[in-house]
Amino acid sequence: MSSESRYYLPPNEMPRQWYNLTPDLPEPVAPPLHPGTRQPAQASDFAAIFPEALIEQEMSQQRWVPIPEELLEIYSLWRPTPLIRAKRFEEALGTPARIFFKYEGVSPAGSHKPNTAVAQAYYNFREGVHRLVTETGAGQWGSALAFACNKFGLECSVYMVRVSYEQKPYRRALMELWGARVTPSPSNETKAGRAVLAKDPDTTGSLGIAISEAIEIANAFADTKYSLGSVLNHVLLHQSIIGLETEKQLDHLDIEPEVIIGCAGGGSNLAGIAFPFVRRILAGEKLRLVAVEPTACPSLTKGRYDYDFGDTAGTTPLLKMYTLGHDFVPAGIHAGGLRYHGMAPLLSACVNQGLMEAVALPQNKVFEAAVMFAKTEGIVPAPESAHAIRAAMDEALRCKEEKRTANILFLLSGHGHFDLSAYDEYLAGKLVDVEHEIEPAAEAARS
Repeated sequence: MSSESRYYLPPNEMPRQWYNLTPDLPEPVAPPLHPGTRQPAQASDFAAIFPEALIEQEMSQQRWVPIPEELLEIYSLWRPTPLIRAKRFEEALGTPARIFFKYEGVSPAGSHKPNTAVAQAYYNFREGVHRLVTETGAGQWGSALAFACNKFGLECSVYMVRVSYEQKPYRRALMELWGARVTPSPSNETKAGRAVLAKDPDTTGSLGIAISEAIEIANAFADTKYSLGSVLNHVLLHQSIIGLETEKQLDHLDIEPEVIIGCAGGGSNLAGIAFPFVRRILAGEKLRLVAVEPTACPSLTKGRYDYDFGDTAGTTPLLKMYTLGHDFVPAGIHAGGLRYHGMAPLLSACVNQGLMEAVALPQNKVFEAAVMFAKTEGIVPAPESAHAIRAAMDEALRCKEEKRTANILFLLSGHGHFDLSAYDEYLAGKLVDVEHEIEPAAEAARS
């Protein structure tokens, strides 16, 4: 590794295929169910909101999916992304462990989200779609889709969870800079939004509500399709380029990681780094994969593994996933991208089948680690990504306590340049830790 502890994969070694975990899982993932009939959903059930190519990817059993040349050219604006050894962070912790991170914050939108945004925009453009509509929590997905739509001349409409719309005005500005129309959710523009506001005019909103609004708009206009930044199989497929690149970088350096960590909201960045390594676990390698979520929205650690809707209004197909309930409205923590009530079915299956573990962390501990990382490594992490940093920090401190070394890898999924108000609150001592408590009946159902 270079003296700067950064390793850049040669551009000609950027992966040219995405990896689909579905055919390799020991137990098949339960199929989505039609919201009306409760029977397995068919491709035609998705036609109103997704283009044909993405529906095909969503339901595919094909292990390797070629990345179109047009996408590889756009990917080359920021990919391959660097693998970095956090030497100064290690020194500050006094740990014998070696800590590495894959950094996705170098993309135009500042996160991993463009990996799927440009793919979705491309396939929609190719099928003659005029506009994409979506939801966004912290604004990273919305800004990524705005960037992608701009690349293909598509209109972009974004329903942004109200608490994040108010907390992160510069994320909104970035979306508008790339030509998107941004609306705080819930709004009066949709039946779903008006229903929520009638019950609670002061609601902070949720990703489930914003999804309901976006899907309602997609269903109402023939030239409009819906675009999702996480959860579904085709999204996780596109993100696999992260882990595939990381595998090549680690192989070049002759490094074997013992633990791989990623934050978990809907599941896109965690799947991106982890899924290519699930193959190694299935082949018998001893490797831990760790999902890190907030205590305020702990779907993997406290949710039930069951069929549930992906949105609040109950218009999406039912997905088999870890869920806190589709009507769950989480506290307004700053990690807006981790405030989703459920988890991707493929990731949920990995946890359920013992291929991945999960941990929940409070936001003050997370920001403590983020500040230390910013001071030592010079990168201000997004609050979502800081969850992975804290978990890596805890692993490294255990190594210190047990006087052993280990190779720890985490995904730094995005920078926090638009999240400085969150750091301002932390430094002023104003952040409040929130722990979601579940009802005894729900606890019984989970067990």
